[in-house]
Amino acid sequence: MPGLLFSHSNMTELNGKEDCRLAEGKAHKKKQKAFGADLKSYLKCMVPHIESGIKSSNSRNIMLSAEEVIQWSQSLEKLLASQSGQGVFREFLKSEFSEENIEFWLACEDYKKTKSDHLHGKAERIYEEFVQSDAIKQINIDYQMREATAKKAQDPTHSSFDEAQKTVYILMERDSYPRFLKSKSYLNLLNQLQTNTSK
Repeated sequence: MPGLLFSHSNMTELNGKEDCRLAEGKAHKKKQKAFGADLKSYLKCMVPHIESGIKSSNSRNIMLSAEEVIQWSQSLEKLLASQSGQGVFREFLKSEFSEENIEFWLACEDYKKTKSDHLHGKAERIYEEFVQSDAIKQINIDYQMREATAKKAQDPTHSSFDEAQKTVYILMERDSYPRFLKSKSYLNLLNQLQTNTSK
């Protein structure tokens, strides 16, 4: 039976593909490590009582109190008014694959504080990321609102996204927020802080 003959160019092509696979594997492991490190630092930040004296990225201690976490259960407004609350809620929404809602809401809050000469660029970014029909992080709004928001984004004012933001807020308030309050992530955090307070 005749042996298989590979030309030199075929061999280098095969070796090149193998090198690519190895590089992809290494990159994937790095991503996993980076994700693990991000999650670890996030958890340290969210529950500072577990490891006392952990500094946040801006080198001041973030201290979560049981009272603050209890306040989150009073209303979605109180939850979103807290920086830590936003972080914990965002992680919960990620677990439900609906973090685009809080990301859009926060983008709208930031947009309202934007100087008039920067409105156009930001409006375009928000529209492309969240509103247009093939957006990567498309929010759940009906066709009429999507069209109305598109028109407002073309000639932007500080209130261009108000209606869509309100709709997304109501959606979170009625749907995700009640589930968040019953979730393990919220109840465990509250329980841990209350236990530490009573020590």
